[in-house]
Amino acid sequence: MPHAIQVYETGGPDVMRFEEVAVGEPGPGQARIRHAAVGLNYIDVYFRMGLYPTPSLPFSPGMEGAGEILALGEGVTDLQVGDRVAYAGSLGAYAAERIIPADRLVRVPESVSDETAASMMLQGMTVQYLLKSSYPIQAGDTILFHAAAGGVGLIACQWAKHLGATVIGTVGSDEKAELARAHGCDHPIVYTCENVVERVRELTDGAGVPAVYDSVGRDTFADSLDCLRPAGTMVSFGQASGPIPPFEIGVLGAKGSLYLQRPTLMSYTARREDLLAMAGDLFEVVGSGAVRIRTNQTFALADAPEAHRALEGRRTTGSTVLLP
Repeated sequence: MPHAIQVYETGGPDVMRFEEVAVGEPGPGQARIRHAAVGLNYIDVYFRMGLYPTPSLPFSPGMEGAGEILALGEGVTDLQVGDRVAYAGSLGAYAAERIIPADRLVRVPESVSDETAASMMLQGMTVQYLLKSSYPIQAGDTILFHAAAGGVGLIACQWAKHLGATVIGTVGSDEKAELARAHGCDHPIVYTCENVVERVRELTDGAGVPAVYDSVGRDTFADSLDCLRPAGTMVSFGQASGPIPPFEIGVLGAKGSLYLQRPTLMSYTARREDLLAMAGDLFEVVGSGAVRIRTNQTFALADAPEAHRALEGRRTTGSTVLLP
């Protein structure tokens, strides 16, 4: 039988167990796929810790993967057995094989490898809605992107630059600053030794930025608001440093009639037509060479606990994949 990571109780990385699992056959509207690669994302940590609830225990973490269709259930007409496919947003990816709703799968172009597809689906489509919908970047904008050397950050820096923006990004070290700069970040700020708000104000001649994209959460939230210009948009799409404490909504008015969003990829891709359009946009920008996907770390699926430790310890850059 194929193996999968199973979580029987929420907690630290050690709660993940590598076990044989029964997969079964796909039902109506479903597909059985064999993973070639599985993406690692911070949302996996949130589910493992219990910060995000799961329907039941045990469960397999993981929200994205790429591989081959082994079998299709009744009623699936736009995919075929043998198709190379990828997905993002369906819990249960930490497995050699799985059953998944077929309407969540998209075909992978021949020009994109399985590892690249698994590295970019969740992160890349997240960047797509951030830069095209949450705050649609216009040529000439200057934006602030936190965690600019991470998987989402490196994609975002390149894509924002491609759209004509000037990119300010926060990073944790000089090494990560160089990595971000090499991927389109015009002004990396090393937050461990620079004041982010002061530096952003300096770079914008005191005006602030029209948009801040923040996946860090608790540690950066207040400073992010202070980096915005009047009527600017704060896009909070993660909380790697912990949940944002409750705050008085009047703060948004006092700081300049600010907008605050808390979007999720699942909302933006709920309709299949939107999923296909977003994935197509991502494949196009990657295929053109405007955005390069960096898979900087690989781990065996059995070593998922160590992969989580590396991710939480901020010892990763770019994307990371697990190989079944």
